[in-house]
Amino acid sequence: MIRMEEAHIDGTVIREAGRILREGGLVAFPTETVYGLGGDALNPQSSRKIYAAKGRPSDNPLIIHIADLDALGLIVREIPECAVRLAERFWPGPLTMILHKSERVPYETTGGLDTVAVRMPVNRTARELIRAAGGYVAAPSANRSGRPSPTAARYVAEDLAGRVEMIIDGGDAPIGLESTIVDLTSDRPTVLRPGYITRQQLEEVLSQVEEDSTLMRDDSGQAPKAPGMKYRHYAPKGDLTIVRGTQEAVTAYINARCQELKEKNKKTGVIGSGAVSGKYHADVCKSVGERGDEEAAARELYRILREFDDECVEVIYAEAFAESGVGRAVMNRLLKAAGYRVEEV
Repeated sequence: MIRMEEAHIDGTVIREAGRILREGGLVAFPTETVYGLGGDALNPQSSRKIYAAKGRPSDNPLIIHIADLDALGLIVREIPECAVRLAERFWPGPLTMILHKSERVPYETTGGLDTVAVRMPVNRTARELIRAAGGYVAAPSANRSGRPSPTAARYVAEDLAGRVEMIIDGGDAPIGLESTIVDLTSDRPTVLRPGYITRQQLEEVLSQVEEDSTLMRDDSGQAPKAPGMKYRHYAPKGDLTIVRGTQEAVTAYINARCQELKEKNKKTGVIGSGAVSGKYHADVCKSVGERGDEEAAARELYRILREFDDECVEVIYAEAFAESGVGRAVMNRLLKAAGYRVEEV
């Protein structure tokens, strides 16, 4: 593990990391969203190593990260006008676009699909690494499959020690949730995974944008077209339930359940908002920030889930959050982490 700040990039380390990737190895690295587990996107064996390191189902597509817009034309069949407009507005940034792949991209990287997911990260360390590696790095989140995505290098090491040749520690990820994914291969652009770039922002560029019907409910049995669509993700070790209702009803319900569990010697945790967090009677209470500040909730969510694991919390309750703006992405991740277990009170 090597510490490196964006403002002080070590060229020697970047060249070594690039060599590892070009030779088929794996390097975990920081991005503005979460840490990525990188391999050579055009090397089928590298993609297989990524799936093996994560314990990830091989039909779950990987995202190819690029550092320069010119690189896009070599891995897709065509660049539609809508993709150009989105790239001009949001790249580099936390937006992934799905396009029809070229023959250069192996099916091992795309989960067997004829489409490919591509994004250009903001993080300078990530972009320098991508260039050093040859321009195309496949990188899902750098965690064991199903676990909360890592927003700090220590969580990468916790999940992947011994499975990856190098970890570049760039500090805490400033956004904390994975990129928005928009599918541009059908008649109308469709959000397949919500993120920091909201549907409303996309519609400022493209006018009409659809949203996949499974974003806020259990997934279908079809093969996933984008990362995070089909399988249980982001889950802590403890059982997580989301509680939705008025603040008074939610607080009363959670406190009653925590009292019952205390009598059974179960360690409980609560994810709450602002000052309300102090009103819960759980063993461990954690705040994601003030209600209405969805960006703070996004930054804190995965860290909190990881901390519950560190503290051996067995049963977790979370307040539901507003499903507008970035809050929709927060709720999408919470629902998946809870296995869509929601109590209405």
